[in-house]
Amino acid sequence: MEPQMVSNEHNKDEYPPMHTAEHILNQTMVRLFGCGRSRNAHIERKKSKCDYLLGSDPGPEALAEVEKCVNEVIDRRLPVTVEFLRREEAEGLVDLGKLPADVGETLRIVRVGDYDACACIGRHVSNTSEIGRFRLLNCDYADGRLRLRFKLE
Repeated sequence: MEPQMVSNEHNKDEYPPMHTAEHILNQTMVRLFGCGRSRNAHIERKKSKCDYLLGSDPGPEALAEVEKCVNEVIDRRLPVTVEFLRREEAEGLVDLGKLPADVGETLRIVRVGDYDACACIGRHVSNTSEIGRFRLLNCDYADGRLRLRFKLE
C-alpha cells in the first residue's frame, strides 16, 4: 500500500499495472538504447503508447529484446515503493527534466525494486507480480521518434 501523502496533485487516474509497466519500459529503453525516458505517453488500461527519441530505427530484434527484458523485470517480483525526498536530494537520483515549473519542494519518488527510480505522482502496483505479461503490439519509427504500442495480458 502506498503512503497517502500528496506532494503534488494531478487529474489522471492511472491503471496501476499499466503505469508501473511504463516505468519498467522507460528504464529498459534507457538501458538498452541510451535514450531518455518517454517524451510522450498515453497510458490506458487496454493498450498504451510511449514515444522515444532515437537516432535510428532499432529494428525487430532489438524490440523483441525490449519485450523480453520488461517481462524479465516483471518476473523478478520486485517491490514497488514510494519515498518522499527534497528536490535537492532527488536531483542526483532521478531525471527532473519533465517536472512542471511549479512542482513543490518535496518530490514523490517511485522505485521498482533496484531497477528504476522516477519522480512520479501516479498510482502503481505494490509488486511487479501484479502486472501480468507485457506485450509489444507494434511500433513505428519516423523523424527520430520511435512509438511503441503495448498491452498487458
